[in-house]
Amino acid sequence: MYYRFGKVFYFTSVFFFIFLLLYFYSGLSDTIGLGLDEDNSITRLLEKQTFFYGMIAAFLVLNAVVLFTPKSIETKANKRLHRIFPIGDPYRDYILAWFYSFGGIVNLNLALMAFFVYSINNQEVIATSQFTFFFYLLPALLVIWGVGLFVILMGKFKQVKGA
Repeated sequence: MYYRFGKVFYFTSVFFFIFLLLYFYSGLSDTIGLGLDEDNSITRLLEKQTFFYGMIAAFLVLNAVVLFTPKSIETKANKRLHRIFPIGDPYRDYILAWFYSFGGIVNLNLALMAFFVYSINNQEVIATSQFTFFFYLLPALLVIWGVGLFVILMGKFKQVKGA
């Protein structure tokens, strides 16, 4: 049951990332900067199309890596994983929910990266200092999700050890 919430969160984050990337892409100039100097001048210039296709490539690769394991569990393609997490096992639901929600967190981090580049290049409209909370929140969520995976796996090991 939990993994369905993870799937909803994941697919919502996919649409959110695509929407924000297209919105920010339309608002950028032809040459964009990826960083700021000490005197707030833009550094590391890059073509807008290179940034866009790089973000799409990162999105596709990261999502393929994150979703490989849950899809192999759901479709029973990996017999070892299916034996560890059989249908009806509560930890199967937890691990599937974790992977889908982790994919959502990764997509939100990619959207945040696109937003950061947009805010660097549009300092007169959006100052990056206004959104520093989000720049620390989403990486912290990655750490929390890593701890969550550790907790799920420790519970599964205890279940297997007790059986």
